[in-house]
Amino acid sequence: MFSYNIKTYASIYTLKNNIMIKIGDKIFKYKKDALNHYKSILNSYKLGDSLNKADFNDLIDLLDYDFSFSTDENEKSDINVDNQENKEIIDIKIAKVQFGARCFEVIYSDYSNWLMSYILMINRPKENLDSLFSIACRSAIQKDIRDVKKKYFYHNSVKGLVKCQETNQLSKWEDLAVDHRQPNTFSVIVDRFKELNKIDVNKIEFYVNEENNLVFKNEILSEEFRNYHKEKANLRIVRKECNLSRTGMARIKRTNNDLTIK
Repeated sequence: MFSYNIKTYASIYTLKNNIMIKIGDKIFKYKKDALNHYKSILNSYKLGDSLNKADFNDLIDLLDYDFSFSTDENEKSDINVDNQENKEIIDIKIAKVQFGARCFEVIYSDYSNWLMSYILMINRPKENLDSLFSIACRSAIQKDIRDVKKKYFYHNSVKGLVKCQETNQLSKWEDLAVDHRQPNTFSVIVDRFKELNKIDVNKIEFYVNEENNLVFKNEILSEEFRNYHKEKANLRIVRKECNLSRTGMARIKRTNNDLTIK
């Protein structure tokens, strides 16, 4: 487990209005190119295999960034994984995390380890505490959401297919998502939870757990959100394209034309 400040996952270069990412001595024109590069490394080995020298060095380059969710500009901005910054990395292997997903396992000289998410490191989430809060809320309900999907398949599956609750199209597990039915979309539930509990996101602490999920350091807060979500959420199983087409519809953002009370 570790905490980190999203400052510099990768060096950013601007060239003719294109954002280019430099990791080590490699320059990627687009972020997706960097993601595909590390995904290719991850998938080119069997579980438990150690990386060859070239791929090992590529991962070391990716590790050479700042990792703490603190907003204190005066804090140290070197990698900090349970105070392992002074330990030598002796191996990087292919490991398996929650639900069978693959990841890189960094092994240190004292044989402690860290499960590393290349996606989290490259995506460089904006340093937006409201966004981090929302991500941690999703982590708090992750098991509940998956259980809803599993239960729906258990009761409705025919030869591994179930009907999308919006289109009635027979679909596979991987083609379906759990959707929050309006008006209580996930973003609305999160915003209402913060409002009711008078939460100041500047005072919330996060860390990344062993499954590479961003979570609240305060476990009570996680459980409180989980219970609130259970009470308010109305869920459906729909095809992913239906779910994605509504992304952000219920997010209410203030615009320059809005009038406010001073």
